[in-house]
Amino acid sequence: MHGSMLSVITAVFFDGDQTLWDFEKLMRRAMVATLGELKTLRPGQATEQLDVDSLVADREAVTDELHGRETNLERLRLAAFRRTVARLRLPDNGLADHLNAFYLERRFEHVELYPDVFPALTHLRKTYTLGLLSNGNGYPERSGLAHMFSTVVFSQDHGVEKPDRRLFEIAAAQIDHVAVEIAMVGDSLANDIAGARNAGWRGIWLNREGTAGADRAATDAQITNLSQLPLALRHIDTCGYAVERPPAPVRHTSVEAWPSPTYTERSR
Repeated sequence: MHGSMLSVITAVFFDGDQTLWDFEKLMRRAMVATLGELKTLRPGQATEQLDVDSLVADREAVTDELHGRETNLERLRLAAFRRTVARLRLPDNGLADHLNAFYLERRFEHVELYPDVFPALTHLRKTYTLGLLSNGNGYPERSGLAHMFSTVVFSQDHGVEKPDRRLFEIAAAQIDHVAVEIAMVGDSLANDIAGARNAGWRGIWLNREGTAGADRAATDAQITNLSQLPLALRHIDTCGYAVERPPAPVRHTSVEAWPSPTYTERSR
C-alpha cells in the first residue's frame, strides 16, 4: 500500500459530537438535571430565574477566557459552575464541585448514538482502520464503541485542538499511516474538514442537517448519513486525485463527490 502512487484510503477517523452522537441533546439533558439539583440545594430568588441557557453562557464565557490555557473539558466545566455560583453570590462550600460531578455523571449516562453509527462502523472496520479524533471528551467505552476504534485521540490530552494540523499528525502517527491514506469524517467544515485537508488527509463532511451553501471545493465528499460513507470512500479511491477546480457535483445516489478533469496525483 505504501508503495502505490495511487492514493487509497486505509484509515478513517471520526469526530464525536454531532457526528456519532447528538452532544447538544446530551448536554442539555444533563444541564436540565443539574439545574434542578442546584435549585433543590439552594432554593430562593437567586436560583429561581436561572435557566439552562444562562449555564451554557457561563460555560462559553469560561472557554473564551481560558482559551489556550486550559484544554481539559472537565476542568473547564468545573470553572463554569464556579462562575455561576459566584455570579449568583451563593456560598460555595463545595457546591460547584458537587454540581460538576452531578453533571458529568448524567452527561455520560445513556449516550444515544445516531441510528446509522453502529451499522456503519461495524461494516467499515472490516476494511479500514478506524479512529476517533475529537475536541470533546466523549469516551467511546461510554457509548459501546470502544471495540470499534484502533485509537482514540482527544485534543485535551495533547494541548492542541482541531483544526491544528499537529493533532492530525499525532493521530496519523498513532496508527502508523501516512496522511494520504486517511480520511476524516465530521460535522464541522472548519475543525474537521479544513483541518484534515490542511494536514494532507481527505475530508468528508457529514452534513446531517442538509445545510446549504458549503463550498464544494472545500471537501472531498459530502454525505448526509453514515450509510453513504462506504460509497464516498470508494469514489475517492477511484478518483485517486485531489480536487482543484471542481465542476458541478457528480451524484451517486445520495452521495456528492467532486471529480475534476484537472487533478494532481497524490503520491505516498
